[in-house]
Amino acid sequence: MLHYYDPSIQSYEPSKSGLNPDFDYGTPASVSETLVSISVDGRAITVPEGTSVLRASALAGINIPKLCASDNLEAFGSCRLCAVEIEGRRGYPASCTTPVAEGMEVTTQTGKLAKMRRNIMELYISDHPLDCLTCPANGNCELQDVAGAVGLREVRYGFEGENHLDAEIDDSNPYFSFDPSKCIVCSRCVRACEEVQGTFALTIEGRGFDSKVAASQNDPFMDSECVSCGACVQACPTSTLMEKSVIDAGQPEHSVVTTCAYCGVGCSFKAEMKGDQLIRMVPYKGGEANHGHSCVKGRFAFGYATHDDRIKEPMIRDSINDPWKVVSWDEALAFSAKKLKGIQAKYGRESIGGITSSRCTNEETYLVQKLVRAAFGNNNTDTCARVCHSPTGYGLKTTLGESAGTQTFDSVMKADTIMVIGANPTDAHPVFGSLMRKRLRQGAKLIVIDPRRIDVLNTPHGGEGIHLPLRPGTNVAIVNALAHVIVTEGLEDQNFINSRCDTGAYNIWRTFIAEERNSPEAMEEVTGVSASKVREAARVYAGAGNGAIYYGLGVTEHSQGSTMVMGIANLALATGNIGKEGGGVNPLRGQNNVQGSCDMGSFPHELPGYQHVNDPKVRERFQSVWGVPIDDEPGLRIPNMFDAAIAGTFKAMYVQGEDIAQSDPNTQHVEAALKSLDCLIVQDIFLNETAKYAHVLLPGSTFLEKNGTFTNAERRINRVRKVMEPIAGMEDWQVTMALSNALGYPMNYNHPSEIMDEIASLTPTFTGVDYDKLEQLGSIQWPCNDDNPQGTPTMHEVEFPIGKGRFAVTEYLATEERASRRFPLLLTTGRILSQYNVGAQTRRTNNSDWHEEDVLELHPSDAELRGVSDGDWLGISSRVGHTVLRAKLSTRMLPGVVYTTFHHPGSGANVVTTDNSDWATNCPEYKVTAVQVEKVSQPSDWQRDFVDFDKRQQALLKPAMGQQESRHANTLK
Repeated sequence: MLHYYDPSIQSYEPSKSGLNPDFDYGTPASVSETLVSISVDGRAITVPEGTSVLRASALAGINIPKLCASDNLEAFGSCRLCAVEIEGRRGYPASCTTPVAEGMEVTTQTGKLAKMRRNIMELYISDHPLDCLTCPANGNCELQDVAGAVGLREVRYGFEGENHLDAEIDDSNPYFSFDPSKCIVCSRCVRACEEVQGTFALTIEGRGFDSKVAASQNDPFMDSECVSCGACVQACPTSTLMEKSVIDAGQPEHSVVTTCAYCGVGCSFKAEMKGDQLIRMVPYKGGEANHGHSCVKGRFAFGYATHDDRIKEPMIRDSINDPWKVVSWDEALAFSAKKLKGIQAKYGRESIGGITSSRCTNEETYLVQKLVRAAFGNNNTDTCARVCHSPTGYGLKTTLGESAGTQTFDSVMKADTIMVIGANPTDAHPVFGSLMRKRLRQGAKLIVIDPRRIDVLNTPHGGEGIHLPLRPGTNVAIVNALAHVIVTEGLEDQNFINSRCDTGAYNIWRTFIAEERNSPEAMEEVTGVSASKVREAARVYAGAGNGAIYYGLGVTEHSQGSTMVMGIANLALATGNIGKEGGGVNPLRGQNNVQGSCDMGSFPHELPGYQHVNDPKVRERFQSVWGVPIDDEPGLRIPNMFDAAIAGTFKAMYVQGEDIAQSDPNTQHVEAALKSLDCLIVQDIFLNETAKYAHVLLPGSTFLEKNGTFTNAERRINRVRKVMEPIAGMEDWQVTMALSNALGYPMNYNHPSEIMDEIASLTPTFTGVDYDKLEQLGSIQWPCNDDNPQGTPTMHEVEFPIGKGRFAVTEYLATEERASRRFPLLLTTGRILSQYNVGAQTRRTNNSDWHEEDVLELHPSDAELRGVSDGDWLGISSRVGHTVLRAKLSTRMLPGVVYTTFHHPGSGANVVTTDNSDWATNCPEYKVTAVQVEKVSQPSDWQRDFVDFDKRQQALLKPAMGQQESRHANTLK
């Protein structure tokens, strides 16, 4: 720790520079701007008012022993090991709970303090097993370290009294064990569960020697309310709560800081290694997106990276009915290049295209769209954002001038009112969900607009939220009703509107929105939400000092998705909630790099940085660097590719890291399109549902096997660092580069940093980004350029990229997908905490212990009408398909609305979703599908066909997998 102490520096905070994220400073930092000077053991230190003596001492390079204290938890003062002497004060106050005062003189080391600390440790050890040599925490145990630091050499009390030494171990959780015999009842796990995670699943039961940590009502951890975020494990100073991977493999010996490859929060982790074996993922305190917190996926579900199903060598075949043949990289790339060139020669330049991945890095995504434009010679490139957040790009670009969210995640801590629309943060973005809940416990008000009652409404110790349970498909109607109240009741921020907005556009919008047809009363029959509730919500949002809006796929995946995004922007502009902390418009991006895949030019009409392909000046810049002409016409979107494939004009596709056969709507239509292709090249880590239709299978690499960057939902560019060598020998960017070279378009990069340098030279919002700056700053939020050399945490503080904010008229148009006598229920879809997207990764981990199958949630009244009981098999029919799921009775939805997830391919959730889509972007309308359900006793025809096809494809793969395993084993020897 003394390494971080510089006697010439007298003030360490509030600046974070110089602080070691791996060191625990005992208590949280104070945010006060008032400075206080004190003396600790004769050493002067100046810190913000409100800083604890414990933290001030640590900042001065003086280590005070502690067990119950941690700098991500509020001071507790239970262990008393951190007691100090303070000039002029009686007794020995705990330094963790004692704030600094001007002129305070602190002494941390005296004979009396040393004796007291040894006596306290003696009491702790008298109720603790002395099995250090065989303990999994040996070498990384705070209790052991503190015992040594205070000089404990004997325990006089013996071990014959009442103690916990014979307590049984709870091994119910698949990822960590709970050994109460080693618990010192410091309460750190309980406080972490409350303060950091916000679940309140743990408690201290009993008093004195009878006190112990208990999960829920003395339940096993697996049966309790615990969400397995790992906060308790991380907080534990002993081996009471310990990862099973560490118990099995021993303590790791080195670590690499990298970025999680699950959701759009973009958590930083230390990948802790033993040789080339990953032992555990520990959330990194220096990560600006997560501040040392995590969820069950990022913390524990990394086993897929070394799963036996991994594709480790390239494979080819001529037909999807042929067995796979393992070949060399050169042969696979030559085969692919020959196929693609031959198809273009026969069917034309526009007959092939590519799909980028939102799970791959920015650099890899950039290369795929460059491959399509420069090597394929067309703009037929698209990404999974087409089916999730493309309306965000269109709607925010139109109104605010930039296709991204406006705030940092931390901004929520300054929000007075939080509006959540069509998002479920605690399941889909759990680390941010915990932060949001923390703010709600501090008193922020909550408005939720969602057909379901989501968990954030049940925040323990938070206030009562306002829930507007609207009918699926009526988003625009309700956002217009909210705006109507704001306008007609004079709740607008006229100063902001007059100074920051296009008043002409505002006046047009205001006239439209003030019409009676947009009132809550007029819209009540449409939305199903009472007018009084809508008026209450509008007043709460508009009356907040800072009002923040967070939205998800429940906004974008509608036929009016783009309209709704513009409606949300209208609300923020009208109330002046743009350009300041605690406000803003914040899309919660689903996948780890879906923001980055959009930024990197994955859409057919835009080059990197959202620069339109029909702009000659833009094309000229790219052409001068790429050395080839760029088509000035937008290419095909994903739905257009499918239609053209079935029509016979689109014949080949290169798909990197996406599973369109499972994730895209109207599955049977997608399958028909894939079967129509003459050549499908899939680059992925497993034989996913799309790869079963492929002719070339190129091994992908996980985030642990590559270097690069991800961009999260708050525009934060984070480094991805290689933890282990790629199983197949190449990182994904190297594969794309090799394919381009095989096609005759040269790409020659030695490291992803060189790709980022090219991106920065061509993309105005990235001009100041490079790897050296990322290493220096840790992360950067774009825009990063000459005007914002260290990035832009809050967007639009002074002006918008389009000059003035533009209100947009948002006419409500009912979706064509409506309930009817034949299909009386409305199906909506979403995610669940333990699984991720199509489940290809999480299904290959123990996360399946929480979610073995997708189920259909329906209201008990709908179940009663159909004679359905919990657990029955239900046939779900829509106008495009039929599937079967198990019933789960739930009151989370309104009567008439049913809900399911889409994490298991055999569930066929997207067999019934239609290809209705957003009017501006073709984003599918996943959230509104008219269905009927009935009790059945057997799978659907599609599910039977799926099982048969899967068995055939697995059989065709099996010999090749055996061959690759044999080769791989020989290579390891």
